[in-house]
Amino acid sequence: MSKTTVYAEAINSAEKGNREYKSDVFSMLLENKNYALEVYNVLNHSNYTNPDDIEITYTNHGAKVEIKNDASFLIDGHTNYYEHQSTYNPNMPLRFLIYYVSDIMKIEEIMDDIYGREMIELPTPHFVVFYNGTEKRDEIEVMNLSDLFKHKDGPMDLEASCVVYNINPGFNEELKNQSKVLSGYTTFVEKVRGYRRKTENLYDALKQAIKECIEEGILAEFFKEKENEVIRVIQLDYSIEKREEIAHK
Repeated sequence: MSKTTVYAEAINSAEKGNREYKSDVFSMLLENKNYALEVYNVLNHSNYTNPDDIEITYTNHGAKVEIKNDASFLIDGHTNYYEHQSTYNPNMPLRFLIYYVSDIMKIEEIMDDIYGREMIELPTPHFVVFYNGTEKRDEIEVMNLSDLFKHKDGPMDLEASCVVYNINPGFNEELKNQSKVLSGYTTFVEKVRGYRRKTENLYDALKQAIKECIEEGILAEFFKEKENEVIRVIQLDYSIEKREEIAHK
C-alpha cells in the first residue's frame, strides 16, 4: 500500500459520519476521480492518466455545516485542497493551513514519529481557490499567510500561500478550455444566473439550467446522475446565504 493511500485512509477513517453534506456543486464534481485528475493535470501541467492514482479525502476540520467544506485529494505524495468561492475571502491561506495541519494530525504514522530522530515525510500541500463571484477580481491572485500578520517588517518564520483563479467568463479562458470541469461549471453558473434574472423561482432556474447543460453536452452525465442533489445543495446554500444576510443587517 502506497503512503498516499495510507494517508488518505487515515484522514477518511477520522471523518466517518461527516460525509453526507456536500457544500456545493463544485465539491460534488471533484469527488469524481476523473474530474479531480483532469483539473490537477491542467493546473500542474502534468499528464497522469490513471484516475485510481487519486485518493479522495473527506475532511470536516470541525467547521460548522454552514461553512463551505474544501474538496481535497491526494496523488503521488501531493495533497491538494481546492475550494470554490463566490465571495472573496482574504483569509484563505489561514483556512488552508488549518485544513492541512488538521489532516496531518489525523495520521497516526506521522504523529507517532513526531518526537523521533528520523525525518518525517509529509505530503506536499497545494492550495487553490476557484473564484466566480460578481465582485471584480484579477485573473490570478496569490494570497500569503504573511499578509495577515500584524507585524510585517521583520523575519517571518511561517508562510502558506494559495493561488486564486478567477473562472468567470473572460478570465483564464485558456485554463478552462483545457478542462471540461472548469468550463462546464462556469457555463452552468452563468446559465443559473441568467435564469435568476428572469425568475424569482430558484428551483425553476436550476431545472432549466441543468436541462440546457444536458442538451448541450455540458457535464451531461454528471447532471443526469446528480440533478436532484445539485438542486438540493444549491437551494440549501442559497437559504443559508440569505439567512446570513439577514443576520448581518
